[in-house]
Amino acid sequence: MSAHSQESYFDLHITGVGYLNRVREVPARPGSKRHKPFLACLIAALNGPSDDVAKKYIDCTVPAEDAAHLVRRCQDAVEKKRKVLIGFRASDPWIDTFVYKNGDRKGQPGYSWKARLIFISFIKIDGKLEYKAERGEDPSSEPDPTEPSESLPAPSETSEGAPGAQSAPPLAA
Repeated sequence: MSAHSQESYFDLHITGVGYLNRVREVPARPGSKRHKPFLACLIAALNGPSDDVAKKYIDCTVPAEDAAHLVRRCQDAVEKKRKVLIGFRASDPWIDTFVYKNGDRKGQPGYSWKARLIFISFIKIDGKLEYKAERGEDPSSEPDPTEPSESLPAPSETSEGAPGAQSAPPLAA
């Protein structure tokens, strides 16, 4: 492998809408792999039917400079308990397990969703649109899957020999 070759990755992203909470600077831990403080926040992601919405809480680090700038702009509103609704994309989700140390669940296991907040598509504060990303601004966006790609084989090349491959009608645009 040459020094100039690129590694390829498989990305796992969560895209959604949720309320921004608990914006904070987390100091570096002595002896930790993290050498500097970082920005973090909690997103109460909305899930389910609009008439019976559930919230899924995702604790996020904010490594992307653009997203960090936008989160910091909202910090005052979050601290004042205003409703800060964002469209977001988070990457590399994982589950962190822990044991409750206080309260009714003391001694019981718990879990927390974690991810990296990498993009904010819009911000509404108390229902008023305060920010909307420009089209094509998302650096993590994937190429349009409807556009032909030189790196992917044509559909006929991948379905040769598959039972019924020739009888399926093309997808409507």
